[in-house]
Amino acid sequence: MAESVLSRPDVPVADPPAPAGLADFADLARAVLPPEVWDFVDGGSGAETTLAANRRALDRVAVLPRVLRGVHAPSTRARLLGATHALPVAVAPMAYQRLLHPDGESGLAAAAGAAGVPYVASTLSSEPIERIAEAGGAVWFQLYWLRERGLVADLLDRAHAAGCTAIAVTVDVPVLGRRLRDVRNAFAIPPHVVAANLPAGRDDLAHAAVPGVSAVAAHTGEVFAPAVSWADLEWLRARTDLPLLVKGILDPRDAALAADAGADAVVVSNHGGRQLDGAPATATVLPEVVEAVGDRCEVLLDSGVRGGVDVLRALALGAHGVLVGRPMLWALAAGGRAGAQTALDLLAGEFTDALTLAGCVDPAAARELRTILVD
Repeated sequence: MAESVLSRPDVPVADPPAPAGLADFADLARAVLPPEVWDFVDGGSGAETTLAANRRALDRVAVLPRVLRGVHAPSTRARLLGATHALPVAVAPMAYQRLLHPDGESGLAAAAGAAGVPYVASTLSSEPIERIAEAGGAVWFQLYWLRERGLVADLLDRAHAAGCTAIAVTVDVPVLGRRLRDVRNAFAIPPHVVAANLPAGRDDLAHAAVPGVSAVAAHTGEVFAPAVSWADLEWLRARTDLPLLVKGILDPRDAALAADAGADAVVVSNHGGRQLDGAPATATVLPEVVEAVGDRCEVLLDSGVRGGVDVLRALALGAHGVLVGRPMLWALAAGGRAGAQTALDLLAGEFTDALTLAGCVDPAAARELRTILVD
């Protein structure tokens, strides 16, 4: 039997090939992350049916390209919330990014700034919002509603003072979804990674490993308000003059209510399949949400986006833009800020190719494309 290369110390093992597309970063990240951290990033809630549905729904969307349009070098620039960005894309809010790489949130924010796309900083960032905002580029602040209204007001004041250009309030976490991988792993955040935007000591529960318990769920159950209402959204709208996004919308009726309450955008999101298992895929409900809000606010798609073709699909279904989540964490894990920059460069290239092949001169033209659903 031939001897395996892996068993011969005199034969060097080749480095893994450079990523050719955004999705390639998944294997690179899995190779370097501890299994329990990979599960924390990759997993969904319950049986992970909604997690899987997000991809299936996007893959079912076939875009009908236009031809003979004379398109050779389309523009990828798009307006989101009154500002022009290099792509109709923002980096989604994701917690504890120093868990993936020491570059953490400031590294990913710097990569987003260099790519010309907004970075959405989470309330549960492992670096303070002030440091993230200093990394450059447009930073939106994602707000989780905390039990103490004073802390919510303080976070808003800090976001304003740091120069954030929008506020994104997440509304689909009355409690954290039951994420079984984390429960089985008794997953806890290591002590060197903290919720840097919260007062010191407020995240102690997140570090306490208990068999059969997700420490992250225990922590959020302690600090998050479980019964946020439309009245709270009205308070928030009155508290900030910044553009306001409402993230976590699935029912078109809620989208209409958010627009009525003064939201500048709604984000159609099932939290990446990490909240209510059995909720629909975001691409499935997106057209109904777009119809429900009309021209009263913008609509963005979150959950399941894995490349430039998915951005095109979302636009063709009526979205103004998308939030990209897990692939950016994979890239951060694999190569820090440089890895994230490579991923965003690849995404820009993928989206440019998709626009060209679809006969679209720019993202606005992509919103005029027709789609059909295929099996």
